Amino acid sequence: MPAGIDPAVAALVAHLRKAKDFSGLPIKRLASATGYSASSWERYLSGRALPPPAAVRSLAEVVGADPVRLLALLDAAVSARRSGPAEPESPAGPSTPPPEPAAPEPVAAGASGDRPDSRVGGHRHHLTGWRQLGLLGCGMVMGAVTVLVLVQPTQVAAAHGVSGTAPVAVPTQTAFTCAYTRRDGRWYAGNSTTRAQQLAVDMSGPAVAELQCLLQRAGITPGGIDGNFGPLTESAVIQAQKRFHLDVDGQVGPSTWAALRG
Repeated sequence: MPAGIDPAVAALVAHLRKAKDFSGLPIKRLASATGYSASSWERYLSGRALPPPAAVRSLAEVVGADPVRLLALLDAAVSARRSGPAEPESPAGPSTPPPEPAAPEPVAAGASGDRPDSRVGGHRHHLTGWRQLGLLGCGMVMGAVTVLVLVQPTQVAAAHGVSGTAPVAVPTQTAFTCAYTRRDGRWYAGNSTTRAQQLAVDMSGPAVAELQCLLQRAGITPGGIDGNFGPLTESAVIQAQKRFHLDVDGQVGPSTWAALRG
């Protein structure tokens, strides 16, 4: 499995492998029996991609496994992947500040002709100098932060034509829309005009939103128009490839684009 894989995804993959190994079916026969390509099953069984629910149900039916348990593991894996990886914990535990170096023992009076506290005083003077430099550095950093806090809102406001220091909300695109048009016998949804871009699971962007719109126009639900190629979008692509009698691999290439735009 990939390094750093989420435990929920690893649990799903382990159960899928166990079901596949119990059946004794090689990848190619499993692909033929379930209707999903061998390359798709290689990605599902390696943890590089999550299978769509329909693939999990097909596997359970072929090998005689419990579909309810597998689908529950799939839901947990999907939720874990959407929430993102957790911040790794340090194996050494919480960090503690290094202890301050101990002052050297004073030299006895008359041992070398020096005064008893001459070395100790020099050492303390050395430490005091470093502490002063550290405090000076902290003061410079805090001053820079203060300047950024006070100046940046004004600069942002000026850049957007707003006076004063009031915060300015910069709009961001959170969803895509489908504006269908037909040109030269092909359908377009207003997000991308590509006819050959390769798309696969875990990709995102306007081309994925265009794909989702075209799937929706064909009457196949991709799970929303969000520009993210997840398991639901992959399942919709597989349905479209079966409908149009294309190679079923859950990935989008020129042939799938041509069928959806045609």
